[in-house]
Amino acid sequence: MIDARISAIINFVPEKSRVADIGADHGYLSIELARSGRASFVVASDKNSGPLDAAKKNIAAAGLENVIEIRLGEGLKVLREGEVDTICIAGMGGALIVEILAAAPEILATAENLILQPMNAAEKVRAWLSANSWFCETALAEAGGIIYEILSAKKVPADSVQSPSPLLEKFTARKISKLEKVLAEMSKSPAAVQTPKFAQLQAELSRLKNSLKQQ
Repeated sequence: MIDARISAIINFVPEKSRVADIGADHGYLSIELARSGRASFVVASDKNSGPLDAAKKNIAAAGLENVIEIRLGEGLKVLREGEVDTICIAGMGGALIVEILAAAPEILATAENLILQPMNAAEKVRAWLSANSWFCETALAEAGGIIYEILSAKKVPADSVQSPSPLLEKFTARKISKLEKVLAEMSKSPAAVQTPKFAQLQAELSRLKNSLKQQ
């Protein structure tokens, strides 16, 4: 139920957060967030009633009905302003994630953390985050033979946009090192080299190296 992808998402969530799990599906992420103590309250939402019915049963079986609230609806429309501080959107295409975020500026205005796991078009998500003053970190997780990108974003204070953290260079260098190792492993497989994911990771590596030069 909990694989490396979900674990990586959970690791980005600050302790005792109030979390929205958008597109919660069967509720596995919501359950683990509550069970681990990462979340003190969770809104588990999905636009389809079928998965939510399954989530309701799973949540009841885990005895977490008092911590996890189920809501049927699209995107961030299920939330009220200031209700959560952390928003998780996992397992969707990057373009759809951007669409969901862009449609609810009033909700994002009171959020502190975004944890996003796009299935594709991660660069579109990064570009949107950057354009809207969110500082983004990236983690990679492998599950079922697939390498996933998990993006963790925090709102950049207006007075610090021009003053990056002194740790940024070190952080970027570490990300470059991790990506180089992943690409080196993938390069051992001719089939892996031909995948869109390999090209995406190469593009990300190039972007990070250019960013490091500018810091």
